[in-house]
Amino acid sequence: MNGKEIRTALHKGQLVYSTAILSTSPLWPKFVRRTGVDFVFIDTEHVPIGRETLSWMCQTFAAMGIPPVVRIPSPDPFEASKVLDGGAGGVIAPYIESAEQIRQLIGVARYRPLKGRRLQEALDDPNSLEPELREYLEKRNEHTILIANIESVPAIENLDAIVSQKGLDSVLIGPHDLSCNLGMPEQYRQPIFDEAVRTIFRKAREHHVGAGIHFWMGIDQEIAWANAGGNLIMHNSDVMLFEQQIKREFEEIRHALGDERKTFAPSAPPVV
Repeated sequence: MNGKEIRTALHKGQLVYSTAILSTSPLWPKFVRRTGVDFVFIDTEHVPIGRETLSWMCQTFAAMGIPPVVRIPSPDPFEASKVLDGGAGGVIAPYIESAEQIRQLIGVARYRPLKGRRLQEALDDPNSLEPELREYLEKRNEHTILIANIESVPAIENLDAIVSQKGLDSVLIGPHDLSCNLGMPEQYRQPIFDEAVRTIFRKAREHHVGAGIHFWMGIDQEIAWANAGGNLIMHNSDVMLFEQQIKREFEEIRHALGDERKTFAPSAPPVV
């Protein structure tokens, strides 16, 4: 799917599949393409990827027909503009807690390259745009995907106002931050955390906005949340899947060979 098709699917509640990509190898995109993902999630909030390398990654994935959606370091419209200028097909904005934050990012996703007072006038009243300019902006930005990370109690409290902003395509729960904000770090199977996820999904879908959670600790739980309304399946990441599979296979080989040494440290959870 292209960006416009992904946006439409998210709003309609159709399933969209993605995974997080941390590897900057130039060989990686061709392998990712074989997985059938609809888009890739490239994180620059917690992962040290430079701007030039990021642009190469975005250009390569885009050339292969896989929209690259980049999580920026902060919910800053200028950071969003930078990654879009570098070739990103969309933006994930971290730690959104207010409607005004997402409104300013909608300004980038839907009205780029307008800035300053001209942009604020367009956000206040899209009809203030000249017909030719409005048509140009709609066409230029129709493929840009905008996703808001929901990661805190204030975000949940303000969620109705956040997801009612026209131009937002989906919310994405950051489970680690949300669990900490709820006072139960990394306790993803607790009823309070589960209820928070379901509340976020329900409110997002009531406003016809996509909903998902970036999860890596059990396909059964991902499926359960998808059945509760999560139509953005943000499954795991390349490095975590590599670690899990290699560890599993080495343990199988060691066991078969009678080598019971415990050489593997427990996995450190990613910060998402």
